[in-house]
Amino acid sequence: MEVARFGEDEGAPDPVVRVAGGVRADAPGVDVLPEYSVEAAIDLGRALVDNLSRVLLGTPGALTAAAMAALSGGHLLIEDVPGVGKTVLARALAVTLGTDLSRVQGHPDLLPSDVTGVSVFAPEAGTWDFRPGPVFAHVVLVDELNRTPPRTQAALLEAMEEQQVSVDGESWPLPRPHLVIATQNPFTQLGTYSLVESQLDRFALATAIGYPDASTEARLVQHAGGRFALDELHAVCSASQWLAAQRATESVTVAGAVADYAVALCRASRSAPGVRLGASPRAAIWLIRTAQAHAVLSARGFVTPDDVKAVAVACLAHRLLTDDGVEQGVAAVRALLDTTPSPRP
Repeated sequence: MEVARFGEDEGAPDPVVRVAGGVRADAPGVDVLPEYSVEAAIDLGRALVDNLSRVLLGTPGALTAAAMAALSGGHLLIEDVPGVGKTVLARALAVTLGTDLSRVQGHPDLLPSDVTGVSVFAPEAGTWDFRPGPVFAHVVLVDELNRTPPRTQAALLEAMEEQQVSVDGESWPLPRPHLVIATQNPFTQLGTYSLVESQLDRFALATAIGYPDASTEARLVQHAGGRFALDELHAVCSASQWLAAQRATESVTVAGAVADYAVALCRASRSAPGVRLGASPRAAIWLIRTAQAHAVLSARGFVTPDDVKAVAVACLAHRLLTDDGVEQGVAAVRALLDTTPSPRP
């Protein structure tokens, strides 16, 4: 296991709150949120995209997905071939958000305790002390998640959904805000394990980076962007401002007709041709949450049907269980967008 931390706040609270008797304490994080408006969240969204674009060149779709994940509070899955910048994007996002990053390198021998932490016996006190794993960070990068066995993948299920980790009968809250960014190689490569449906459903967004065009690749080999730009990257907010921006994004107005449209898309996916398992109610929730983040990035305080359409593929395609994999899922979502009536503006 490889763990690296970047940009830790000086004087940050202990990621695990311990109290007498091992009783669970309130989740660590920010005690008092600063005042934050939708307008401030819009400014932060612009700064996020601008900062990330200095590192990851020529891939606006992936940059937008990362920014929407940060604003909505949803987890992000990046699937692509090695060497296109998946890890660099995650590191750049953590630095931009002014918080810490834990990196877990996936491999077949990785154990669940290597991710969540482990209880260690202290003979002097005669007690068991919990040693937190790398999941106790604001931003957690799990590199090559699908190279880890299903047992280790399952260690993330509780953390991603309930913002806590249970070890030896005790629950330990995770710091807030909490974002998991996982990368995976295509399933055609050797040594990969398919992610189970419950794992995929916990990722609010899935995206790919893709190969750069010739001119962008020429800039990369001349030390423009990429790892060479990480050292010059600066934070645009603190953890408290990031959390406040998430709360502001939640307040973006969603009309009833727009919410009904998102629900209609998810319900239609359950009976779409070639789809064996459609989108869950959790998918509908994150479809709206991500549409709110897209509205913020579009400098608006309300969600339109176009926001839902813009994020539908990234939010739904990876959740659909089909006979021919993700490509058929993408085609199914696009077909739903063509056939499901959208509300009038």
